[in-house]
Amino acid sequence: MNEFSGSFSGHARVLTVLSLTDVPDHELQTVEIGGPQSSTDGKWNEARVTYWGISDLVAGNGTQRGYYVNEHPNGNRDWGKFEGKVTTSGSETTIEGTWQFSDGTGMFAGIKGQGTYKTRLTSPTELQCTWQGRYELAASTKAA
Repeated sequence: MNEFSGSFSGHARVLTVLSLTDVPDHELQTVEIGGPQSSTDGKWNEARVTYWGISDLVAGNGTQRGYYVNEHPNGNRDWGKFEGKVTTSGSETTIEGTWQFSDGTGMFAGIKGQGTYKTRLTSPTELQCTWQGRYELAASTKAA
């Protein structure tokens, strides 16, 4: 398996908040975030990530789950899912969790791998994310 890491700064293109009345400060949020990536692996450097997350929060703490797609400069794509824990302390919100590949196109078809991530909200609609993980391309499995 190949090890790699990266980061991206993202901006919310869509953010919907639904306030629930079952308990105080309960919210459901849906968000679409997008941004360019930088990575230690040239296959992901300059890829553009888009992700869609659903958060279930009480007083700013809870869970987030969702899906992502990476669009690479050569036109190939890879995609997968993620889940994490949302923590708010004072005015700082972070999300830490795990992600895994589901599949891809071109050289990423049949990709396997997973990793971890940490996201820090820098405003209600902006974030910074760092991630790391491992992957194996199906082509390298066939070549072995």
